[in-house]
Amino acid sequence: MGRLSESPLAEADRPGAGTATGRTNRSAALIATAVALPVTLLVGALAFANLAPDAPAADPNPSPTTPQARSTMPVEMAAPALAERPAVVCRALLSQLPATIRELPQRPVTAGPEQNAAYGDPALTVACGGTEPEVAPDDHLVLVNSVCWYAVEGPDDTELTTVDRESAVTVRVPHFYGEALQWLSPISRTVAESIRSAAPAPSGCTS
Repeated sequence: MGRLSESPLAEADRPGAGTATGRTNRSAALIATAVALPVTLLVGALAFANLAPDAPAADPNPSPTTPQARSTMPVEMAAPALAERPAVVCRALLSQLPATIRELPQRPVTAGPEQNAAYGDPALTVACGGTEPEVAPDDHLVLVNSVCWYAVEGPDDTELTTVDRESAVTVRVPHFYGEALQWLSPISRTVAESIRSAAPAPSGCTS
């Protein structure tokens, strides 16, 4: 009789087969875990980012052209008594002043709305009927829209006063707004249209 051929052992019955299979399964599980963990962390991070409130943007430095909260409270201004003619002249001027100077809206004043006006925050102010300054021959005068102004630099603002009108007008421009003359043009144009020039004008006022 011929020798019976040995039947092949099942894979699981071979020596060490169970160990190899277990090792393969563990490797596959580790690889799956290694892949799944970063994905889980990424999904969690995205979900947290969507739930977290947006961080507020940093406020820009305030400037004349930057939108910001501006006060609309009345601006503190003095209102000295005026003689009849200056009172008439100042009422005419105030009635013709623009509602805004560039982007600065007009604000109420605490006294003398018939002779005072204010714009923006910090307040740029216009006062009519004050005292005209004494001008020396070598003082620097500025002619804007046919109106002659005398400027004095203060710690917080530039004060400009007319020196060629029958009633003086004083404008104070806070340094916050930069070069004062750039804000003077619409006021100066209204002064030229509302208040007669006085003769003789200082020599430095000629164009």
